[in-house]
Amino acid sequence: MVEATAGRETLAADLVITELLSFRLHRVVNAFERSAALLFRREFDVSLGEWRALALLGGGVASTTNRIARLAGIDPAQMSRIVTKLADRGFVVRSSGPGNSSPISLTPAGLRTYKGLIAAARARNTAFLSALTEDEIVHLNSALEKLATLAIGMERAGPNDEGGTAADLDR
Repeated sequence: MVEATAGRETLAADLVITELLSFRLHRVVNAFERSAALLFRREFDVSLGEWRALALLGGGVASTTNRIARLAGIDPAQMSRIVTKLADRGFVVRSSGPGNSSPISLTPAGLRTYKGLIAAARARNTAFLSALTEDEIVHLNSALEKLATLAIGMERAGPNDEGGTAADLDR
């Protein structure tokens, strides 16, 4: 069955992009990131990338540029520029080591900034979670884990049996 919609024809079974789960999740993530970027810039004068680097260092999760980049989902070259800027501002210090494998640590100023940032992030997280019931939080966490596992599996699988790629499943 074909329907005319705003001057174009679509199959009734076709999904509009705004109905795709990946599109809807992307919109939510973008809204989260925009509001976080505004807050962190206004309150702490750091970008979202700088916040991520400081948070990963301060939380003890990463200590090299490459590891921070991988965990933050940021291109390593871009993360290198972010870390250089943080070093120039006195928030981090690099120890000697080869290239991007040099250990990085927070300075006292970086640690103070991290503590303020993480407190603001916790407050934002609490505000977001307060919009949900306890059951909804449990279901959301479970759903996000399942979706992440599936997406990672599809990414690793490469071409599917029909000759397309995992990205084609979003169409």
